[in-house]
Amino acid sequence: MGAKQKGGGSKPKANTADEVEDTLQAVVLADTFEPRFEPFTLDKPRCLLPLANTPIIEYTLEFLANAGVEEVFLYAGAHSDLLEKYINASKWRAASSPFKQFTFLKSTSASVGDVMRDLDGKHLITGDFIVVSGDVISNMPIEGALTKHRARREKDKNAIMTMVLREAGRNHRTKSSSVSPVFVIDPTKDRCLHYEEIDHHSDEGPARVNIDTEILLTTPELDIRQDLIDCSIDICTPDVLSLWSDSFDYQSPRKHYLFGVLKDYELNGKTIHTHIIKEDYAARVRNLKAYDAVSKDIISRWTYPLCPDTNLLPGHTYALRKSNLYQEQGVTLARSCVIGRRTVIGKGTSIGDKTTVRDTVLGRNCKIGRGVKLEGAYIWDGVTIGDNTSVTGAIIADGVVIGKNCSVAAGALLSYAVKIADGIAVEAGKRITKSRRDGSEAITDAKVVGADGEGREFIQGEDDDEDDDDDISVASSGLVYRNPEASLSSASISTLSSEMSDGSWPHSARSSFSDAEEQDNFHHDASVSIFDSLRDGVTADVVQLELVSLRMTANASDNQVRRAIVSSFMKYITQLMEGGKNAGVAVHDVFSTYREVVDRTLFDRNKDQKKDQVDFLLQLQMDLVHRSKGSNVLLFAAKELYELELVDEEAYEQWWNDERSSESEEMRNVRAQAQQFVEWLANAEEESSEEDEEEDDDDDEEESDDE
Repeated sequence: MGAKQKGGGSKPKANTADEVEDTLQAVVLADTFEPRFEPFTLDKPRCLLPLANTPIIEYTLEFLANAGVEEVFLYAGAHSDLLEKYINASKWRAASSPFKQFTFLKSTSASVGDVMRDLDGKHLITGDFIVVSGDVISNMPIEGALTKHRARREKDKNAIMTMVLREAGRNHRTKSSSVSPVFVIDPTKDRCLHYEEIDHHSDEGPARVNIDTEILLTTPELDIRQDLIDCSIDICTPDVLSLWSDSFDYQSPRKHYLFGVLKDYELNGKTIHTHIIKEDYAARVRNLKAYDAVSKDIISRWTYPLCPDTNLLPGHTYALRKSNLYQEQGVTLARSCVIGRRTVIGKGTSIGDKTTVRDTVLGRNCKIGRGVKLEGAYIWDGVTIGDNTSVTGAIIADGVVIGKNCSVAAGALLSYAVKIADGIAVEAGKRITKSRRDGSEAITDAKVVGADGEGREFIQGEDDDEDDDDDISVASSGLVYRNPEASLSSASISTLSSEMSDGSWPHSARSSFSDAEEQDNFHHDASVSIFDSLRDGVTADVVQLELVSLRMTANASDNQVRRAIVSSFMKYITQLMEGGKNAGVAVHDVFSTYREVVDRTLFDRNKDQKKDQVDFLLQLQMDLVHRSKGSNVLLFAAKELYELELVDEEAYEQWWNDERSSESEEMRNVRAQAQQFVEWLANAEEESSEEDEEEDDDDDEEESDDE
């Protein structure tokens, strides 16, 4: 017997179609058909890899549940049996699941295009639906984008798709370093007119975007955007699937489908639109570099409420402690071990005497010996690490055993159940596995893992002739960015999240890929560390000590240190103002309390050219361009720096005359209120000079009289 409708009546039959169409559906592409996470994905599907000790797919499904999705179609490819087993045992299949229907679809497809054509043939989609990659992490409320999409569709049936894009700077940490997407958008209609990808590693000379002249001639206003992160979140109508089926050569969603549909607009008449977000978080764990970046963002709570202490998995018991330390119940810590900031520790893990753990994710049931050093590492479940071993910036998979007196360098990847013998040094960027692509176990190479070890070096692509157009090499595939020998050319990478804007000046850009990533990594760590300290009321000397440690580890420049200080100071001052504190009071409280931190980055006190002080003022100015009441805060900051004798009078004049301080309208606007203070300083200096001259004249007259 059917359920009764509210009010005692039943809906008229004429509304049945509308009811079906109003059911929000979602398609999750669990397989990305890319080898970027090898060798881990030789044994497990990528969406089940742990991110801050929670499988990646959990974040994606949580996002869809919060978006109000009622029906989910999950397409699995590689290791589909493992994924199906996981889903069947998860909360998403339970009676309390927010999804009314969850359909698991196994696919033998070799591309996203094949999946979409298969979906079209199954006739499962009844109305608007969301397509997401199975590695999407987002806290974005999608209602706004969905409402605009439906409104456009009501007016024009040819408006078939809305792409969710995130504004975050040209070189955001979660973007690809080898390929940059360029979106040409009509901002009056939020319509995407052209899409192209720039390959930074191409040998064909300087990159160019080829825009049809018809677009330039017929569109009064155009935005050419290279500062957008493609979140792989698309709101679609069923017509999207029809176009996939009509074009059997389309394989990828953007490079082929989006580019082709836009190029053939005169033939198909279909339009694709954009929804650009600025405040909320959305990113893909598209490669190992993004894995590191998104992990840090989760731990630093930029993805709230998708954080470890939300305990997305049943049985998780994470609690948040000071300095973004997350710890489950049942953890054993030796009294002399040191647990630093931004660390996650899972249940059943034990840590020995005099071991140091910092910026590290430790899974469940790990055994960490004595005198071990873990820095920026990702240690999954059931890992054993022997005494006096160090692991820096590496990923260690489930069941790995690392012996005593070993070292695992930055960017190394140790896959499932690998065993490293005592005294072995694993070099930067090396991948070690026990598996092959055909499922067989690899023959152990004692030269790589030691006489008592198990595993061999995995060289991507050696088992077949597959090629990948993004991050194919070990040097560019992810965490290996810490490898000092990597020297791929790239622009400076910056920004912590949408909150942290790109603050690097042209003269500070590094010449190598590894240097650029180091710069970004330092900015993230330093900014979060300082901000946490300000919020927690940590004393200035402790903040300075932590900053020095981070600087030495990353070999950061004075410019990078000043930029991190400015980012965190301004973010905290903005937070105080949002809490009701006056701008002047907020600026005074922060700068006076942490005067020492700023003072130790300025080394030009006795020099005519105040380069350090000018740089600090420029960093302030640039950061405040995009902040609420930025002009007002800059004025108070300029005054406070003068009162605290941190910035000399000459520095203000040099800053004001520096071309960079007025290079754009935004920069000129944000410094407008500070003009009165700079002019006052100049006048005061002139008056002081005149008074000195008068005093000298009086002294001369007195001396003459005495004679």
